[in-house]
Amino acid sequence: METKDGFLVIYKDKGCTSHDCVKQIRKLLNTKKVGHTGTLDPEVIGILPIALGSATRFIQYLPQCKTYIGQIKLGIRTNTDDIHGEIINQKSWPNINDEKLDQYLNRFRGTIKQIPPKVSSVHVNGERAYKRSFRNEIFELAPREVKIDELTLMKWDQINGIIEIKIQCSAGTYIRAIARDLGEILNSEGCLLQLKRISACGFDEQNSIKISDIEKGKKNSKNFIIPTISALNHITSFVLRNEEQINFWQTGRAIKVDINYFNESKSFDYKKPIKVIDKKQTLLGIGFLNKDQSNINPKLVLNAK
Repeated sequence: METKDGFLVIYKDKGCTSHDCVKQIRKLLNTKKVGHTGTLDPEVIGILPIALGSATRFIQYLPQCKTYIGQIKLGIRTNTDDIHGEIINQKSWPNINDEKLDQYLNRFRGTIKQIPPKVSSVHVNGERAYKRSFRNEIFELAPREVKIDELTLMKWDQINGIIEIKIQCSAGTYIRAIARDLGEILNSEGCLLQLKRISACGFDEQNSIKISDIEKGKKNSKNFIIPTISALNHITSFVLRNEEQINFWQTGRAIKVDINYFNESKSFDYKKPIKVIDKKQTLLGIGFLNKDQSNINPKLVLNAK
Protein backbone atom coordinates (compact mmCIF):
# COMPACT_ATOMS: atom_id res chain seq x y z
CA MET A 1 0.00 0.00 0.00
CA GLU A 2 1.35 3.42 -0.98
CA THR A 3 2.02 5.86 1.84
CA LYS A 4 -0.17 8.95 1.63
CA ASP A 5 1.35 12.42 1.35
CA GLY A 6 1.71 14.60 4.43
CA PHE A 7 3.87 15.15 7.49
CA LEU A 8 5.00 12.66 10.10
CA VAL A 9 6.28 14.26 13.32
CA ILE A 10 9.08 12.08 14.66
CA TYR A 11 10.24 12.33 18.27
CA LYS A 12 13.98 11.94 17.79
CA ASP A 13 16.09 10.24 20.44
CA LYS A 14 19.67 11.18 21.31
CA GLY A 15 22.39 9.85 19.04
CA CYS A 16 20.32 9.74 15.86
CA THR A 17 21.00 12.23 13.06
CA SER A 18 18.24 13.86 11.01
CA HIS A 19 19.54 11.97 7.97
CA ASP A 20 19.34 8.69 9.90
CA CYS A 21 15.67 9.39 10.67
CA VAL A 22 14.88 10.07 7.02
CA LYS A 23 16.67 6.90 5.97
CA GLN A 24 14.78 4.77 8.51
CA ILE A 25 11.38 6.24 7.59
CA ARG A 26 12.10 5.69 3.90
CA LYS A 27 12.77 2.02 4.61
CA LEU A 28 9.94 1.44 7.11
CA LEU A 29 7.27 3.07 4.94
CA ASN A 30 8.76 1.81 1.67
CA THR A 31 8.66 5.25 0.09
CA LYS A 32 11.42 7.18 -1.65
CA LYS A 33 10.14 10.74 -1.33
CA VAL A 34 11.04 11.64 2.26
CA GLY A 35 12.64 14.78 3.66
CA HIS A 36 13.11 16.54 7.00
CA THR A 37 12.24 20.18 7.73
CA GLY A 38 15.56 21.16 9.31
CA THR A 39 18.55 19.47 10.89
CA LEU A 40 18.44 18.51 14.55
CA ASP A 41 21.87 17.81 16.09
CA PRO A 42 22.48 14.15 17.08
CA GLU A 43 22.68 15.03 20.80
CA VAL A 44 19.45 17.04 20.72
CA ILE A 45 16.16 15.27 21.40
CA GLY A 46 12.66 16.28 20.42
CA ILE A 47 10.49 16.66 17.39
CA LEU A 48 11.67 16.36 13.81
CA PRO A 49 8.89 16.89 11.25
CA ILE A 50 9.29 14.57 8.24
CA ALA A 51 7.67 15.29 4.87
CA LEU A 52 6.28 12.40 2.82
CA GLY A 53 5.53 12.36 -0.91
CA SER A 54 4.40 15.66 -2.41
CA ALA A 55 4.57 17.28 1.05
CA THR A 56 8.34 17.58 0.50
CA ARG A 57 7.55 20.38 -1.96
CA PHE A 58 5.79 22.42 0.72
CA ILE A 59 8.51 22.40 3.41
CA GLN A 60 9.58 25.98 2.60
CA TYR A 61 6.03 27.22 3.21
CA LEU A 62 5.74 25.87 6.76
CA PRO A 63 6.00 28.25 9.76
CA GLN A 64 9.68 28.81 10.45
CA CYS A 65 9.69 29.36 14.23
CA LYS A 66 10.90 26.66 16.61
CA THR A 67 10.70 26.22 20.38
CA TYR A 68 13.28 24.61 22.64
CA ILE A 69 13.84 23.90 26.30
CA GLY A 70 17.53 23.87 27.10
CA GLN A 71 20.09 23.93 29.86
CA ILE A 72 23.21 26.10 29.81
CA LYS A 73 26.23 25.14 31.91
CA LEU A 74 28.28 28.12 33.06
CA GLY A 75 31.99 27.93 33.81
CA ILE A 76 32.93 25.74 30.82
CA ARG A 77 33.79 26.57 27.23
CA THR A 78 34.25 23.87 24.59
CA ASN A 79 35.31 23.83 20.96
CA THR A 80 31.77 22.83 19.95
CA ASP A 81 29.92 25.22 22.31
CA ASP A 82 28.15 22.25 23.89
CA ILE A 83 29.08 19.87 26.70
CA HIS A 84 30.13 17.12 24.25
CA GLY A 85 33.10 19.06 22.89
CA GLU A 86 36.67 19.40 24.07
CA ILE A 87 37.01 21.76 27.05
CA ILE A 88 39.15 24.74 26.07
CA ASN A 89 38.62 26.95 29.12
CA GLN A 90 37.06 26.95 32.58
CA LYS A 91 36.11 29.88 34.76
CA SER A 92 33.99 30.57 37.83
CA TRP A 93 30.51 32.03 37.41
CA PRO A 94 29.07 35.04 39.25
CA ASN A 95 26.83 34.96 42.29
CA ILE A 96 23.66 36.31 40.74
CA ASN A 97 19.92 36.26 41.45
CA ASP A 98 17.12 35.33 39.05
CA GLU A 99 16.07 38.93 38.41
CA LYS A 100 19.56 40.10 37.45
CA LEU A 101 20.13 37.01 35.29
CA ASP A 102 16.86 37.67 33.48
CA GLN A 103 18.06 41.20 32.73
CA TYR A 104 21.18 39.77 31.07
CA LEU A 105 18.92 37.57 28.93
CA ASN A 106 17.40 40.77 27.49
CA ARG A 107 20.46 40.99 25.27
CA PHE A 108 19.22 37.92 23.43
CA ARG A 109 15.57 38.93 23.04
CA GLY A 110 14.27 40.30 19.75
CA THR A 111 16.35 40.50 16.57
CA ILE A 112 20.02 39.86 17.33
CA LYS A 113 23.22 38.93 15.53
CA GLN A 114 25.08 35.81 16.53
CA ILE A 115 28.21 34.04 15.31
CA PRO A 116 27.45 30.35 14.58
CA PRO A 117 29.51 27.64 16.32
CA LYS A 118 32.66 26.57 14.49
CA VAL A 119 31.20 23.06 14.17
CA SER A 120 27.97 24.27 12.54
CA SER A 121 26.81 23.37 9.03
CA VAL A 122 27.29 26.94 7.78
CA HIS A 123 29.17 27.11 4.48
CA VAL A 124 32.67 28.61 4.40
CA ASN A 125 33.95 29.01 0.84
CA GLY A 126 31.72 26.18 -0.35
CA GLU A 127 32.50 23.78 2.52
CA ARG A 128 30.70 23.11 5.80
CA ALA A 129 32.30 24.87 8.77
CA TYR A 130 32.39 21.69 10.88
CA LYS A 131 34.58 19.94 8.30
CA ARG A 132 37.14 22.75 8.49
CA SER A 133 36.90 22.72 12.28
CA PHE A 134 37.58 18.97 12.45
CA ARG A 135 40.77 19.62 10.43
CA ASN A 136 41.74 22.25 13.03
CA GLU A 137 41.74 24.99 10.39
CA ILE A 138 41.68 28.61 11.55
CA PHE A 139 38.74 30.57 10.13
CA GLU A 140 36.12 33.12 11.13
CA LEU A 141 32.36 33.01 10.70
CA ALA A 142 30.36 36.15 9.99
CA PRO A 143 27.56 37.15 12.39
CA ARG A 144 24.05 36.17 11.27
CA GLU A 145 20.79 37.90 12.09
CA VAL A 146 18.25 35.75 13.95
CA LYS A 147 15.04 36.52 15.81
CA ILE A 148 14.27 35.45 19.37
CA ASP A 149 10.50 35.78 19.84
CA GLU A 150 10.46 34.42 23.38
CA LEU A 151 13.17 33.72 25.94
CA THR A 152 12.03 32.65 29.40
CA LEU A 153 14.22 31.90 32.39
CA MET A 154 12.76 28.67 33.74
CA LYS A 155 15.27 27.87 36.49
CA TRP A 156 18.63 29.06 37.83
CA ASP A 157 20.82 26.67 39.79
CA GLN A 158 23.45 28.90 41.43
CA ILE A 159 25.34 26.03 43.06
CA ASN A 160 25.91 24.06 39.84
CA GLY A 161 25.88 27.02 37.47
CA ILE A 162 23.03 25.63 35.34
CA ILE A 163 20.48 27.85 33.63
CA GLU A 164 17.28 26.37 32.20
CA ILE A 165 15.55 28.39 29.49
CA LYS A 166 12.62 28.13 27.11
CA ILE A 167 13.25 29.78 23.77
CA GLN A 168 11.13 30.39 20.69
CA CYS A 169 13.23 31.50 17.75
CA SER A 170 13.57 31.75 13.99
CA ALA A 171 15.13 29.05 11.84
CA GLY A 172 18.91 29.23 11.81
CA THR A 173 19.23 30.20 15.49
CA TYR A 174 22.00 28.40 17.37
CA ILE A 175 21.17 27.80 21.04
CA ARG A 176 24.79 26.71 21.51
CA ALA A 177 25.89 30.19 20.44
CA ILE A 178 23.55 31.75 23.01
CA ALA A 179 25.08 29.53 25.72
CA ARG A 180 28.59 30.56 24.69
CA ASP A 181 27.76 34.28 24.45
CA LEU A 182 25.80 34.37 27.72
CA GLY A 183 28.80 32.89 29.53
CA GLU A 184 31.01 35.62 28.10
CA ILE A 185 28.56 38.39 29.05
CA LEU A 186 28.52 37.07 32.61
CA ASN A 187 32.35 37.25 32.66
CA SER A 188 32.47 33.47 32.77
CA GLU A 189 32.21 30.74 30.15
CA GLY A 190 29.19 28.84 28.89
CA CYS A 191 28.18 25.83 26.86
CA LEU A 192 24.97 24.01 26.06
CA LEU A 193 24.35 21.18 28.51
CA GLN A 194 21.24 19.64 26.94
CA LEU A 195 18.48 20.62 24.53
CA LYS A 196 15.01 19.44 23.62
CA ARG A 197 12.91 20.77 20.73
CA ILE A 198 9.24 20.87 21.68
CA SER A 199 7.80 22.52 18.56
CA ALA A 200 8.89 23.18 14.99
CA CYS A 201 7.26 24.34 11.77
CA GLY A 202 3.81 24.44 13.35
CA PHE A 203 4.04 20.94 14.86
CA ASP A 204 4.46 19.93 18.51
CA GLU A 205 4.96 16.89 20.74
CA GLN A 206 1.24 15.97 20.81
CA ASN A 207 1.42 14.82 17.19
CA SER A 208 4.75 13.02 17.50
CA ILE A 209 5.63 9.36 17.19
CA LYS A 210 8.87 7.46 17.84
CA ILE A 211 10.56 5.51 15.06
CA SER A 212 11.07 2.62 17.50
CA ASP A 213 7.28 2.36 17.96
CA ILE A 214 6.78 2.07 14.20
CA GLU A 215 9.51 -0.58 13.99
CA LYS A 216 7.91 -2.65 16.73
CA GLY A 217 4.48 -2.27 15.20
CA LYS A 218 3.11 -0.59 18.32
CA LYS A 219 1.66 2.27 16.31
CA ASN A 220 0.40 2.63 12.76
CA SER A 221 2.35 5.54 11.28
CA LYS A 222 -0.45 6.24 8.77
CA ASN A 223 -2.69 7.29 11.65
CA PHE A 224 -0.13 9.93 12.57
CA ILE A 225 0.37 11.43 9.10
CA ILE A 226 -0.82 15.04 9.09
CA PRO A 227 -2.36 16.09 5.74
CA THR A 228 -0.31 18.72 3.92
CA ILE A 229 -3.23 21.14 3.79
CA SER A 230 -3.58 20.97 7.59
CA ALA A 231 0.08 21.95 7.95
CA LEU A 232 -0.62 25.07 5.87
CA ASN A 233 -3.44 26.49 8.01
CA HIS A 234 -1.39 29.65 8.59
CA ILE A 235 -1.49 30.53 4.87
CA THR A 236 -4.39 32.50 3.33
CA SER A 237 -6.55 30.38 0.98
CA PHE A 238 -7.96 31.09 -2.46
CA VAL A 239 -10.73 28.83 -3.79
CA LEU A 240 -10.98 27.87 -7.46
CA ARG A 241 -14.72 27.74 -8.15
CA ASN A 242 -15.01 25.78 -11.42
CA GLU A 243 -13.29 23.29 -13.72
CA GLU A 244 -12.10 26.03 -16.07
CA GLN A 245 -10.17 27.75 -13.28
CA ILE A 246 -8.72 24.41 -12.12
CA ASN A 247 -7.64 23.59 -15.67
CA PHE A 248 -5.99 27.02 -15.97
CA TRP A 249 -4.17 26.42 -12.71
CA GLN A 250 -3.00 22.89 -13.56
CA THR A 251 -1.63 24.10 -16.90
CA GLY A 252 0.40 26.82 -15.19
CA ARG A 253 -1.71 29.83 -16.14
CA ALA A 254 -2.44 32.82 -13.91
CA ILE A 255 -5.83 33.05 -12.19
CA LYS A 256 -7.70 36.36 -12.26
CA VAL A 257 -8.69 37.59 -8.83
CA ASP A 258 -10.82 40.40 -7.44
CA ILE A 259 -8.57 42.52 -5.25
CA ASN A 260 -11.38 42.80 -2.69
CA TYR A 261 -11.15 39.03 -2.14
CA PHE A 262 -8.25 39.55 0.27
CA ASN A 263 -9.37 42.85 1.77
CA GLU A 264 -11.45 41.03 4.38
CA SER A 265 -8.19 40.06 6.07
CA LYS A 266 -6.51 43.26 7.24
CA SER A 267 -3.40 41.32 8.19
CA PHE A 268 -2.91 39.82 4.71
CA ASP A 269 0.57 40.44 3.31
CA TYR A 270 0.50 40.63 -0.48
CA LYS A 271 4.07 39.39 -0.74
CA LYS A 272 3.31 36.14 1.06
CA PRO A 273 2.24 32.81 -0.48
CA ILE A 274 -1.39 31.93 -1.14
CA LYS A 275 -2.76 28.41 -0.68
CA VAL A 276 -4.88 27.46 -3.70
CA ILE A 277 -7.67 24.92 -3.09
CA ASP A 278 -10.91 23.75 -4.70
CA LYS A 279 -14.44 23.77 -3.28
CA LYS A 280 -13.83 20.36 -1.68
CA GLN A 281 -10.85 21.78 0.26
CA THR A 282 -8.38 19.81 -1.88
CA LEU A 283 -4.92 21.38 -1.99
CA LEU A 284 -3.95 22.40 -5.53
CA GLY A 285 -0.76 24.33 -4.88
CA ILE A 286 0.83 27.63 -3.93
CA GLY A 287 0.64 30.95 -5.77
CA PHE A 288 1.61 34.59 -5.39
CA LEU A 289 -0.18 37.79 -6.39
CA ASN A 290 1.33 39.78 -9.24
CA LYS A 291 2.39 43.41 -8.75
CA ASP A 292 -0.99 44.97 -9.54
CA GLN A 293 -2.73 42.27 -7.48
CA SER A 294 -5.05 41.27 -10.31
CA ASN A 295 -3.77 37.71 -10.82
CA ILE A 296 -2.46 34.80 -8.77
CA ASN A 297 0.56 33.35 -10.50
CA PRO A 298 1.27 29.63 -9.94
CA LYS A 299 4.45 28.86 -8.03
CA LEU A 300 3.84 25.24 -7.01
CA VAL A 301 1.22 23.19 -8.86
CA LEU A 302 0.07 19.73 -7.81
CA ASN A 303 -1.11 17.38 -10.57
CA ALA A 304 0.19 19.72 -13.27
CA LYS A 305 -0.87 18.94 -16.82
